[in-house]
Amino acid sequence: MRISKEVAEAIVRHEPVVALESTIIAHGMPYPRNLETAKALERAVRDEGAIPATIAVIEGDPVVGLSEEELLAIATRGDVMKLSRRDLPIAIGLGRWGATTVSATIILAAKAGIEVLATGGIGGVHRGAESTFDISRDLPELGENDITVVSSGVKAILDLPKTLEVLETEGVTVLSYQAPHLADFYSQDSGLPVDYVANAPEEIARIVRARRNLSLGGGILVSNPCPSGLALPREKIDPVIAKALDEAEREGIRGKASTPYLLAKIVELSGGESLEANVALAINNARLGAKIACALSSLQKEGR
Repeated sequence: MRISKEVAEAIVRHEPVVALESTIIAHGMPYPRNLETAKALERAVRDEGAIPATIAVIEGDPVVGLSEEELLAIATRGDVMKLSRRDLPIAIGLGRWGATTVSATIILAAKAGIEVLATGGIGGVHRGAESTFDISRDLPELGENDITVVSSGVKAILDLPKTLEVLETEGVTVLSYQAPHLADFYSQDSGLPVDYVANAPEEIARIVRARRNLSLGGGILVSNPCPSGLALPREKIDPVIAKALDEAEREGIRGKASTPYLLAKIVELSGGESLEANVALAINNARLGAKIACALSSLQKEGR
């Protein structure tokens, strides 16, 4: 694994670092908006006093902390694989380019010693999973790796109640930041309960440190609502999501192709409003992730 000099030095000094996934660049948005968003995410992390570490596989090398040239390549190449745990050996063994999903980013970030990851929304239990058994690898990775993931809940195309049930089974602590319920991705409030509502990054950091000190293993999910100015009302976005799901079913879209297809279809059907919400919530999560990383760094230096 290749770790950039800046990120490696920050990890050694216990300075705050935030991991960022790269599928949002390669498979989540069209060019050049994907590259602009990738840079905005890194800038948001830096503005809060932390070091960004965007993660991908470059010509078979897992890279933690992409250069500007590598960000551009991930944003523009047409041969970038979408990588989960099962795909990492293929990309690495055959020298391929790959963008890491949340699950693969969790694996590589944890191996590098990074404690916080920020993303838009995690994967989860797909609708109809009782028949298809389609459950994102993001959930067991959160259950197995000691990392804190900041997201706007679960992607809106998924079954949120079932996802919370699986997170409970995996032993993942689910927190909400300054909101009473789990965030609803494009919308703000799913109405679903969380384990605890935290009001400050420092409070989250103390919970993260307590979990690590107990040697419980596994991670923490921090739900952070989409900013109110760009959040979409559920009565507006839910019919769009339903139509996108119907079209995916008619076209036989399955497996790892389903999420990129559905997100792109929702952008089309919403007239671009869902894309604006997606960008805003991802940047907002990067900011909160950086604040939590800074609070964790302070606790580490205080010996707590």
